[in-house]
Amino acid sequence: MSMGTLSLARPRTLVLPGVYRPQEDTRLLLRALYREGVRAGTELLDLGSGSGALAVGAARRGARVTAVDICWQAVLTTRVNAWLSRQRVTVCRGDLTAAVRGRSFDMLVSNPPYVPAAGHRPPRGPARAWDAGHDGRLLVDRICDAAPRALRPGGVLLMVHSGLCGTEDTLERLSSAGLRATVSDRAVIPFGPVLRSRLAWLRCRGLLAEAQDAEELVIIRAENS
Repeated sequence: MSMGTLSLARPRTLVLPGVYRPQEDTRLLLRALYREGVRAGTELLDLGSGSGALAVGAARRGARVTAVDICWQAVLTTRVNAWLSRQRVTVCRGDLTAAVRGRSFDMLVSNPPYVPAAGHRPPRGPARAWDAGHDGRLLVDRICDAAPRALRPGGVLLMVHSGLCGTEDTLERLSSAGLRATVSDRAVIPFGPVLRSRLAWLRCRGLLAEAQDAEELVIIRAENS
């Protein structure tokens, strides 16, 4: 592997081209994960592992981590970062929980793509890391539907997404599936380059107020009874 093909996201974290770089949503979710009390023996599933920042962070606390991503570059990046951090992480390529069919976990974490995007074609290339369909819920809804089967009794889902793709819709979907769902944390951050590139479209759809210049991120916490 040529080091010239990699870029540094933070010390000892390498990110291949086309893989989502750890940002504020990653850090917000990692803090929530640590507050949850992940510890030695916790069996944790990271859906859409990207750079592996969440998987490696959980492994450092002693969790037995399985990380899944559909993108080969993300699978490789997660493996490299686990190796660099000297952490044991099982990394699988697959489509969400289909990669771990029949297994259940104490905790499920996910930072899925959640940015609303114009058009109805599935995203391609690097955009797969953030574009999530017309309403931003292409992966969010699928994770909500998969969580009850992937979580053991008392297991917890932690998922981060933008308020632009419907916080209440997520809470309602998880509650309808039998999970106790709440917003456990929020943060307001300036628009990044992806949102800035489609402000006119988002405002035309009524997803952004004309004067709005920041995005709310939410941590969804859902517990399996």
